[in-house]
Amino acid sequence: MGIAGLINVAMLATAAAVFHARGMAGAGGDLGQVFNGLNSYLGEHAGVVFGIALLASGIASSCVGTMSGQVVMQGFVRRQIPVFARRAITMIPALTLIGVGFDPTRALVLSQVFLSFGIPFALIPLLFFTCDRNLMGTLVNRRPMLLTAGAVVAVIVTLNVYLLVTT
Repeated sequence: MGIAGLINVAMLATAAAVFHARGMAGAGGDLGQVFNGLNSYLGEHAGVVFGIALLASGIASSCVGTMSGQVVMQGFVRRQIPVFARRAITMIPALTLIGVGFDPTRALVLSQVFLSFGIPFALIPLLFFTCDRNLMGTLVNRRPMLLTAGAVVAVIVTLNVYLLVTT
């Protein structure tokens, strides 16, 4: 997730430097506009580099999501799903959208909204699990960490609810 985060920060900084500095604040509404704008302002292959960075970020995020799902399934549910089946199941919605010609920019935004919907379902149990001495043993979170993590979880959940309501 750190790699995906760094790539996303780099893409945002690039977009701010290229588009906002030229008074084009609304240029991020369409990936085609971003591609063409980067190519025209930064050089012929800047749009391709942007696309590769976006793909790398997506792959990194998908890998983390799939691996964490695997750990949960094997550790808590005691159920194993073959790797190919897991990958196929997680890719079917995206491939279906691409296949029917859905707008890629809108698909990207909606995928992020749907992903954010699942974040509270991962963070809240994680907070409770890491505070359970029977489960964590000596690695249990202490009170200052619990309060800090609780505040972070509250902020993230609140922002995700806001995103869901406004999108």
